[in-house]
Order: sequence, then structure tokens, then C-alpha cells
Amino acid sequence: MEISAQMVKELREATGAGVLDCRKALLENGGDFEKAATWLREKGLAAAAKKAGREAREGKLELYSHAGGRVGVMVEVNCETDFVARTEQFQTFAHDLALHIAAGAPRYMDVADIPAEVLEAEKAIARNRAREEGKPEKIWDKIVDGRLDKFYQEVCLLRQPFVKDETVTIAELLKRAIATIGENIIIRRFVRWELGESADG
Repeated sequence: MEISAQMVKELREATGAGVLDCRKALLENGGDFEKAATWLREKGLAAAAKKAGREAREGKLELYSHAGGRVGVMVEVNCETDFVARTEQFQTFAHDLALHIAAGAPRYMDVADIPAEVLEAEKAIARNRAREEGKPEKIWDKIVDGRLDKFYQEVCLLRQPFVKDETVTIAELLKRAIATIGENIIIRRFVRWELGESADG
């Protein structure tokens, strides 16, 4: 099948992959746009996994103010080189991340960052609710696990569905950014302030 420059261009715009990779993806998948995009994503995510161990000390501190200055976010996103830190793709990723943190109000980066006492309190609440709802005791553990998963999605940044596209989590968005940009990227830390909240809130 003949792969036109227009087909390559459209796939490139949709995936952010290089021209040669887009041409190869279309050839490998008989010109099928959706299959080619999936092929590129899988290839990119595999490459992203390999890059995950590399050191990332460059990057930027992205500042974002939302709702007329009522919510403020600062997030540090690292990459491997200063060159990549200045690219539009990296800047967009950092901005989208800050915007998401403003909207999603995560409290922790991931499950490992949740203090043990907070986790124990959530487990106790879930167990008590199961008891109050009259659920059989033998399924309480399953119910607790299900409710904890929901809690993780609410409070852990990497587990939250991305505010601009809820079909992907922030962890998946990060993997895509690594695959597209071609360097290891780390979300180092973040802080979110809301006007009038208490200092320990």
C-alpha cells in the first residue's frame, strides 16, 4: 500500500512521533491509522520504561494560579537535559500537570507517600461502613480493598484520571510524555494552596 506524506503528517500530529516512525507504523499496519497509532504508543511506552532509570536533574518549576487567584500550584518536573526542558512539549506537560493539580487537589504523589495512620483510618472507615451496611463479614476485606482503590484515585496524583482526558491517569500521561519526548521525566514534588485554608490543611 502507498503511504502518502499526508497520512504520515496526520499520524505525526496525532501521536507526536517522528516522521520515520510514523511511516514505519503505517507500513506495518497496512495504512490503518488507529492500528498505527496504537503500534506507536506501545513502542513508545516500551522505550519509556527503559528510560525510567536515567537521571533527571534539569526541568522546571511550573507555577499556576486558578480561579482568579484562589488556588495556586507549584510543581517541579525534571528531565535529563536543559534542551528538553525548553521544548514546547515539555513545557505543555508541566503546565497540564499544574492545571490538573489545581483541579484534582491530590494530597500525595502515590500510595507509598500516604502516612500509615491515614491509611489505617481509611481502612477502619471502610470496614465500619461495610458493617453498618450489613455486608457479610467474609467479604469485608474485599470491600475495604475496593474502597481503598477509590481513595487512592482521589488523593494520589499518579492515580488520578487526567482532568483533560479522564481515559488516562497521570501515571499514563507521564509515560506518554517520556515516550514522546525521549527522555526520562520525573514529577519530583508539588504543592497546592487554596485561599483561606488552614496551614495544616
